[in-house]
Amino acid sequence: MDQPPRVTATDAALDLIARLSREHGHILFHQSGGCCDGSAPMCYPQGDFLVGDNDVKLGEIGGAPFYIGQAQFDYWKHTQLIIDVVPGQGGMFSLDNGTGSRFLTRSRLFSEAELAALAR
Repeated sequence: MDQPPRVTATDAALDLIARLSREHGHILFHQSGGCCDGSAPMCYPQGDFLVGDNDVKLGEIGGAPFYIGQAQFDYWKHTQLIIDVVPGQGGMFSLDNGTGSRFLTRSRLFSEAELAALAR
């Protein structure tokens, strides 16, 4: 079995990513660990968010790299993150703010076979 992606996106999320990329150029995501904007995936122009040594790159969605903090990754390493879009207000500093839509993280547990593939 090939390694399953650690992060995927719905068609609605991919549409919003394409729109934000057209408006802002190259973008990236960072999965928030709580605090002010809950656990929303935050979207930034590349260069406006400094990826730290403790950030883990989960993959890419819509051509945008997706990162998560190491502590959050350790907690969620058994799950696949599924980035979706729902009506609402995005995070204060996230590019989805003001669009009438916001990114939302859904998740599902990896199967035993997927976890074995990820361990290789």
